[in-house]
Amino acid sequence: MFQRLFGRERHANRAITEALYAQIVAAARQTVFYSDWNVPDTPLGRFEMLSLHMFLFQHRLRGEDGAAAEVAQVLIDEFFLDVDHSLRELGISDVGVPKRMKKLAKMFYGRTAAYGDALRDDDRAALGAALARNVRPDAGEWPEAPLLASYVCEASRQLAAQPSESIVAGTVAFPVAEAA
Repeated sequence: MFQRLFGRERHANRAITEALYAQIVAAARQTVFYSDWNVPDTPLGRFEMLSLHMFLFQHRLRGEDGAAAEVAQVLIDEFFLDVDHSLRELGISDVGVPKRMKKLAKMFYGRTAAYGDALRDDDRAALGAALARNVRPDAGEWPEAPLLASYVCEASRQLAAQPSESIVAGTVAFPVAEAA
């Protein structure tokens, strides 16, 4: 369906997937998250930010059908392939990767439920609490959580305003996070 809809070769679809995934990763790697908002610049901290941005992308395409639904599925598959690859680069053995992947997938889907509920209820406090619980679980008080919650709300609004046609064509834009 994805190929048929666009009438392009398989490699063109791959280019769209790579472009979208690169834009999601770039948004998750914004320096301000790590330098000013105290997101841990660790493999787990980077996983949290990539998961958050993947959630925002998936949240935007939720309920869509046709090419948008296919793009959403392809991107989530790409995300988990990237996580698998990252685990292997960190030196996790072939035997250990499936166990870690299962744990990370469970973490991802748990977070998407909490973030989705908070966005649906327009509950910025609950969103901030969920972000603090997930991004900085051992930090206790995390004063920057409201900044990240505001960013997530703005990103959700900005993504909602983007036409599905431009997203499935390979363009998605996240807001620029700014220091407080």
